[in-house]
Amino acid sequence: MGRGRKKGGRGGGGRGKQAKSDEYRTDLIEKADMKNERFFAYYKAQNILSEDEWDDFLEALRTPLPTTFRVAGSRQIAKSLNETIKDVHVPSLSNVTFEDQKLPPPVQLPWYPEGLAWQFNVPKKVLRKSPEFKKFHSFLVFETEVGNISRQEAVSMLPPLFLEVEPHHTVMDMCAAPGSKTAQLLEALHAQDTLTSTSIPSGVLVANDSDYKRTHLLIHQSARLPSPAFMVTNLDASNYPSIRLPTASSANKKEQLLFDRILCDVPCSGDGTIRKNIGIWKHWQPNDGNGLHGLQLRILQRAMKLLKSDGRIVYSTCSINPVENEAVIAAALESNPEYHLVDVSSNLPELKRRPGMSLWRPTADKSVSSTYETYEAFVAADPQAAALTKLTPGHWPPSNINELNLERCMRIYPHLQDSGGFFVAVLERKPTEAKVAAQAREKKRTAENAEYFEPETKKPRIESEPENRDSSTPAPIDLTSDAGEIPASGEGGGGGSNASGNGSFKEMPYTFLSPRDPTLLSCISRLRLTPEFPSSNVLVRNPEGDVVRSMYLTNDLIKQIILANDFTKIRLNAAGTKVFTKQEGGKGVEAQYRILGEGLPVVLPYTDPQSIITGNMSVLRHLVMSHYPLCTSFEESFRPVLDSLDLGCHVFRFPPGELDGAALAHDLLVPIWKSGVSVSLMVDKKAKK
Repeated sequence: MGRGRKKGGRGGGGRGKQAKSDEYRTDLIEKADMKNERFFAYYKAQNILSEDEWDDFLEALRTPLPTTFRVAGSRQIAKSLNETIKDVHVPSLSNVTFEDQKLPPPVQLPWYPEGLAWQFNVPKKVLRKSPEFKKFHSFLVFETEVGNISRQEAVSMLPPLFLEVEPHHTVMDMCAAPGSKTAQLLEALHAQDTLTSTSIPSGVLVANDSDYKRTHLLIHQSARLPSPAFMVTNLDASNYPSIRLPTASSANKKEQLLFDRILCDVPCSGDGTIRKNIGIWKHWQPNDGNGLHGLQLRILQRAMKLLKSDGRIVYSTCSINPVENEAVIAAALESNPEYHLVDVSSNLPELKRRPGMSLWRPTADKSVSSTYETYEAFVAADPQAAALTKLTPGHWPPSNINELNLERCMRIYPHLQDSGGFFVAVLERKPTEAKVAAQAREKKRTAENAEYFEPETKKPRIESEPENRDSSTPAPIDLTSDAGEIPASGEGGGGGSNASGNGSFKEMPYTFLSPRDPTLLSCISRLRLTPEFPSSNVLVRNPEGDVVRSMYLTNDLIKQIILANDFTKIRLNAAGTKVFTKQEGGKGVEAQYRILGEGLPVVLPYTDPQSIITGNMSVLRHLVMSHYPLCTSFEESFRPVLDSLDLGCHVFRFPPGELDGAALAHDLLVPIWKSGVSVSLMVDKKAKK
C-alpha cells in the first residue's frame, strides 16, 4: 500500500479526513477545472496509452471513484454474508429511483475470486436521503465495525491475490498500514478457519510500518481477525534487519528467518488515486515520482534479500508513473539476477490490464517542456540541472531492457474497469546452482563453527534523503549480505518516518509463562480447556512476567522469533492475539480470568464440548437486549441451567433458528459471565449492536 509521500498520495495526508470528505465532492474542483498541463504533457510523452484511448482515460479520471468493499473474515463466514448481500440487499436496491433517475444496484467485481468483492456507484447524498440505500449503507457500516466487511478500493485488493499466500507460509508486509491488504493476507493465512473456530497456522505474517502511530492502527485493524500467527514491527522497510531463529540442531545457534512471500506496496506519489484525491490535479509535477524512486528501489532490494529460494515478491504502487514502477523493477532486476518477473496474465482472467512498459522518458523539468530518451541525453542537455536533481541512470530504461520481460508487469488504468490507477509486478527468486552451492557451504560452515549467534557490527546508517526533494539517488546497498541494520531513525520505508532508535522504543516486553504457572493452570481449569491447549505459547506483557491483567497466545513460530531476538531491536509492537483477561469478582469474591469475545474462536477448539451451554433464540435476544439481565428474568425453562452454573466465564452456543423475523443462519458461540444473580454477554458494544 504505497503511502503517498506527497500531498494527495495514499496515507499520511492522503488518507486523512480530507480524503474522506472530498470523495464525490466535485464542487471543490469543477470538472472543467480538473486539468494539469504538466500531467497531460508528461504522460503523453510516456505514451502510456494510444491516442484513441486518451479521452476515455481523462474522462474516467474526472469522474468520482465508485464505492467498493470486500466481504472479509474466514471463508465460511464470508460466503454466508455474501449470500445475504446477493439474496436480500441487491434485490431491494434493484428498482430504486432518486430524483427521477434509476440508480444501479451493487454489482460484484467480476475478477475477484468467489464474487466476494462488490462495487456501487451512487453519490453520497443518495446514501443520506434514499431510504433503501441508507439502510444498505447502515448495514455496511455495522458489518465493517465488526470486521465482516472491508471498505477497500478495488485495485488495492489485487496485490494480496497475486501473492498467493498459504497457511504454512512465512509472510512479510513491508509497508503495511493502514492494513486493508494486511487483512487480506491474514485471511489467506487463516484459510482453514471454520464458521466458529480460528485455526492456528504454522506460518506467520509480519506486518511492518515505519510510522509508530500507524502500527497501532494495524493492530486495531487486525483485531477483527484475531491470529496467533500475527506480529507487528515498527522499522524502516528499506533497511529491515535480519530476524533470527534457532537452528534445528541447536537452540544456541541462530539462522536467518527468510520469507516465502513478501508484499512491497511501497510509498508512492499516488497519482493513480486522482479520482479520490482531487487535489492532485492542482499540485502534480514529475518530480513527485522522481524523488521516491530511490526509496522504492531500496525497499524492493531489501525484500529481495529477505526472500527464500522459490519465494515470491509482489511490488505495487498506486501510481501510473513508470519512474516509480518499471524503472524500479528494472533497476532491482539488474542488481539481483536471481530474480525474474512472473507471467501472471492468466491469473484473474476477468481483470482488464495492460502490459508493463519498456520505454519511458523521465524529466526533471517541472513544466515538462522536455523529456529525455536516455540519461546521457539529459545530462548533455543541461549539466547543471542534472547535478542539482541527482537523477540517476536507474531512472531510465537499461540497455538490456528487452531481456527483463517488463511486459509481465501489470498496469491498471481507470477507464478499463472504472477503478483507480495501479501498478503490480510479481517477482520470484530462482537462485543459480552456484549460488545454491555457496549457500549450502556457508550454512554448513556456520553450523560447524558457531557456538551461538554473534550480532553483526552495526554499520554507519546512510542518511535519509528529504521526502520532498526533486530527485533521489539510490543509497548504496550491500547486495552480498542478507543482514540488515537497525536504523537510528526511519526513512519512511513502511509508510512514515517515525521509526527511531532503541532508546525511544516504549513497548512492554514479551514474557512466556511456564505451562506450570499457577495462575495459568487455574485459568485453564476454570475455563474447562482440554490438555491439547498450547499452554507453553501463552505470554504476558510486563517486565516481571507476572500475570497482571491479560494473556496472549502465539503459534510456535512466533514464540521462536520472540525468544531468539531482542524485541527492542526488531521493534516488536504486537505478537499473537489476546485471549484471556482478568474479570474482577466484586467485593469478597476472588478475581478470575475470562475468555475475550475476540479470543473465543482461537480458544474454542480447546474448550471441553461438555462445558458448552446451549441456548435458544429467546435467550440470545434477552442477552443482547438487556444489560446484566437477572437469572430470574429468563424464560422459566432456562433458569435451572443458569442456576447450575458456577460463578465465572462460560461459553454459550446458539444453534440456527428464527424468532419474530430475526434469523440466525449458523451456530453462534459467545462468552458470558455468570455473577451471583445475573449473567452478561461478554462481547464488545459494536458486535452486540
